Amino acid sequence: MVEPNNSGFTDDDLQKHIDKAWRTASKDFYIGNYVARKLQYPLLVPVFPRSKTNWRIYTHSLDRDVMAQKDNFLERIDLQLLAMIQDANKRLKEKGHKPGKRVLMTGFSASGTFTNRFTLIHPDKVYAAAAGGINGLLMLPIQEIDNRSLNYPLGVNDLQTFLGQPFDYNEFKNTPQFYFMGNEDENDAVPYDDGYSEEERKLVYDLLGKEMLPQRWKACKNVYDKNNIKAKIKTYQGIGHQHPDKIKNEAVQFFKNTGLVNNLKNK
Repeated sequence: MVEPNNSGFTDDDLQKHIDKAWRTASKDFYIGNYVARKLQYPLLVPVFPRSKTNWRIYTHSLDRDVMAQKDNFLERIDLQLLAMIQDANKRLKEKGHKPGKRVLMTGFSASGTFTNRFTLIHPDKVYAAAAGGINGLLMLPIQEIDNRSLNYPLGVNDLQTFLGQPFDYNEFKNTPQFYFMGNEDENDAVPYDDGYSEEERKLVYDLLGKEMLPQRWKACKNVYDKNNIKAKIKTYQGIGHQHPDKIKNEAVQFFKNTGLVNNLKNK
């Protein structure tokens, strides 16, 4: 189980991000820890910093700014996470476990957005993903709407520029996914410059909707449905920017329903 870290703040002190990631990994308030405990799976939480000085680089949501980084410690943090997973698998094997070739991913808010985007980038590495509180906005597995290009992170038009290979639509289409929003959620990252550029914001508003709920969320669901993506997209009534136990329990059941029913066992 992997849940990307989401500090919820910018800070140039790495230790503060380490502390928050440790809390995410150790408290069952967080969806990754909760689900991992229920399924008896190991949990990996990376510690990607989110700088106050370079505040536009929104690492915790895997935005365009961070994917464009070159020749520094933030270059391709998606590949860094894959390296962490590989290292974790090696350590598990050394302890006598049999880790799978893919991971389960969870996230909420910025880390939910990270999870959604990572799943499009590396669908061959993700067995199933569950995430929520994601601004009523999913990364879309299409190149354009109404002849207007959807570049990363809105769509896959220029994804090959970052990956060096085409978007794997067939693999993504068949990856089980569960995305959720509360109908009273008012946490919208789209208006803010750390999450989206002015060009990205205009595209979101024009093509998907300025109103986060239900307009934008419904538009994203329609795209996923039209493209036959294996995704359960749900809105919970009477819930804000939260993931109470009933949602986390539904995430547990979602993972079980994928057919992944055997817990990680010792040899």
